[in-house]
Amino acid sequence: MPANPAIHPAARRLSLPTKLFYGFGSVAFGVKDNGFSTFLLIFYNQVVGLPSATVGFAIMIALVFDAFLDPITGQISDNWRSKWGRRHPFMYAAAAPVAITYLLIWNPPHGWSQPVLFVYLIATAVLIRTFITFYEIPSTALSAELTSEYDERTKLLNYRFLFQWVGGLFMYFMALKVFLRPDATHAVGQLNRAGYAHYGLAAAGVMLFAILTSALGTHKQIPYLRQPPRREVTLGVLVREMFGTLAHPSFLAMLGGTLFFAMAVGLGFSIGLYFQTYFWGLSSGQIALFTFSSLSGAALSFVVTPLLSKGLGKKAGALTLIPVAGVCAIAPICLRLAGLLPPNGSPVIFPMLLALGVATVCLGTTGAILMASMIADIVEDSELRTGRRSEGLFFAAAAFINKAVSGIGIFASGILLAAIHFPQQAKPGHVDPQIIRNLGLVYAPVTVALYGLALLCLTRYGITRRGHEQTLRQLAANAELAIEGEPPAMTGEV
Repeated sequence: MPANPAIHPAARRLSLPTKLFYGFGSVAFGVKDNGFSTFLLIFYNQVVGLPSATVGFAIMIALVFDAFLDPITGQISDNWRSKWGRRHPFMYAAAAPVAITYLLIWNPPHGWSQPVLFVYLIATAVLIRTFITFYEIPSTALSAELTSEYDERTKLLNYRFLFQWVGGLFMYFMALKVFLRPDATHAVGQLNRAGYAHYGLAAAGVMLFAILTSALGTHKQIPYLRQPPRREVTLGVLVREMFGTLAHPSFLAMLGGTLFFAMAVGLGFSIGLYFQTYFWGLSSGQIALFTFSSLSGAALSFVVTPLLSKGLGKKAGALTLIPVAGVCAIAPICLRLAGLLPPNGSPVIFPMLLALGVATVCLGTTGAILMASMIADIVEDSELRTGRRSEGLFFAAAAFINKAVSGIGIFASGILLAAIHFPQQAKPGHVDPQIIRNLGLVYAPVTVALYGLALLCLTRYGITRRGHEQTLRQLAANAELAIEGEPPAMTGEV
């Protein structure tokens, strides 16, 4: 039976089809974010011809725009009333615009000047991020609405992250093996401009299919979801409630922790193709095989995450995994800088990088899933304090953090490349070895600092399994009091 919206949602178990349909929608974000993280900088810098710092600045402008748009979208979604609930109208509406704008960003006009191309990049980046926001925030917020059970949420988000990885890696593999293959005029496939246009078209089709499939597949869950109360909501009320909700102490700790974590991951992804191409001297075929190491890491994380959530708990699990992931990410670079590795081309290099890639993706993904589930648990604690359910608002922050992976990563990568004077349209094997060495010397300490700041912030998160269960019991008691006409107990406005 559908849940009574006046009663707090039960900690129900979800069917496998529901989890699959919910998770499959993240393919769209995975494709977009993987494309931004891995190809956008090298495409606009080495192929289109914009300076790396300019590309990074353009994406940073779009990210600043996100910082204002995301919480507004979340707040509107939380208060939206329709026969299709709070979330699905936005999910359906975003599908076609997401696909169209993603296609545009990979097809900049030929012959335009650098200033005009800079404006074009900003405009298309803002548009794709805007439309993915209209889908990603309502879709992610469903994880806190579909169930309130502590471990079931982790399992649900596990599917979301798995499909996000699979979608992104599938298109990454297709790009390198099908669209960006070397040809008679492009010895390095990553520099083939026409290939990026074909990649953009295929990726846009995958994103459209994923969004519509997920929205249709979870449509039957609408009767079980909460409807906001009927009330007159002014702009001033929305703004006050938004800032009051976001002042939650555990949320602020998670915001800082996930932001620094996203910056570290985003920097690694955005500059990863530079390391693989120039630092390690790998071929496009070898680089494509990293798809399988990443997929293996994501699949391993799918198994490990629920076990850690039940064993260590979400916070302890995240605090344990994140530093180990950081070590795996920089270990080969540090070994090379210390002169402890054989030269490029040695049969030892590629297998080592693949193995560490599996470990890095597994540990980092597991940490990210646990942190997303920790955000979901803030929803009920905030409801007990404020009397409002704000899934969309909290997951707007999560969506912003996800987009910060590529946005801040590209910005930081652009600044880093400019700082070491990395040349444009550089050919592998023809870059000054000292510049290549400087790439590692700058990247490693920055990455360590970002992971350290993430850990410091996460230590301030205060919601435990026992505390979450107590909160659910108090909310259920409050719901019964509301039915009987008595005022509910709240812990106080945040």
